[in-house]
Parts: sequence; C-alpha cells; structure tokens
Amino acid sequence: MRKIIAYLATSADGFIARPTGAVDWLDRKHPPGGYGMPAFYRSVDTVIMGRKTWEIGRRLGQPPYPGKVNYVLSRTRQRSAVEGITFLRGSVGRIAARVRRTPGRDIWLVGGAEVFGAFLDAGQLDQLIIHVVPVLIGAGIPLLAPRHREVLLRLLSSRRFSDGVVRLQYAIA
Repeated sequence: MRKIIAYLATSADGFIARPTGAVDWLDRKHPPGGYGMPAFYRSVDTVIMGRKTWEIGRRLGQPPYPGKVNYVLSRTRQRSAVEGITFLRGSVGRIAARVRRTPGRDIWLVGGAEVFGAFLDAGQLDQLIIHVVPVLIGAGIPLLAPRHREVLLRLLSSRRFSDGVVRLQYAIA
C-alpha cells in the first residue's frame, strides 16, 4: 500500500513557520545532496497540502510540484484556476483511501499543521521525516495543530548533516 509521509522541516523549538507563515529561517546554504530531498522527491508521485500552505506557496511563487499529482485540501474552495491543482474536500479518511487506491508511489503530505494533525488523528499518516534546523524562532506555527493526543513513534533512522540539521525518520507506531 502507498505510504503517506509528512516530509518537513522544523525549527529546533518545534515550529514549521513563523506566526505569519513565513519560512525565511529555512533560507540557508544546503549541504551536497540537499538533505536527501532529491531522492525523496523521486520516491513520491503525489502531493497533498492544505489550502493555507498552498496559498502561502502561491504568494512565494511556488508552482504546482512538477511531475506530481497535486491535491489541495479545502473546506471552501472547489476549483482551481491553476493548471495541475485539484481541490479535495471531505473526511481525511475518505480522501486518504481514495488517493491510496490509485496506483503509484508514496504520497507526500506537505502540510501544514492542521493537515498533519488531521491525518495523524485519522490514522492516515504512516511516517514523519522531520529535519530539525538549528535555529530558535521563538513563536510560530507548531508542527501539529494543538490537540490532546499521545502518539507513539518508532525511530527508523536519524542523520546529522554538516550544517547541524538533523533528519529524524519515524514510523507511526
């Protein structure tokens, strides 16, 4: 079965973005191999993201992910004027089942915090690959939307990069 994988970066204090959604703290020189992103990108053929993440990306000039099926989750929007974007609405469980049924490689859950939390709470998140960036930003959007939850993780791998970034790969136990 196709895995749904959240592949992302957080600040050392656990934020995926500043309160405004800005991710300027990610602008840094990457070591050779780009933290494994090229290999991960080749391993997925589908991208799922929340509407807010998609809108922030659009403001920053981010096109749909090339060579990927691009889905945006939204409770309100139903159509996109952007070629290559399909809006989905409904329960996360039904959406995940629908996307998993289509043949293909793994699925990249891009974000944001509400989407990560919704997939986790619905039992539809298989792995977390978190790049912890050695910077403290003090406030922002947390990795997961706040909610009372306790989810056990099983460490699959860890890697330290020359610039101090640490990649942690977990399976949801």
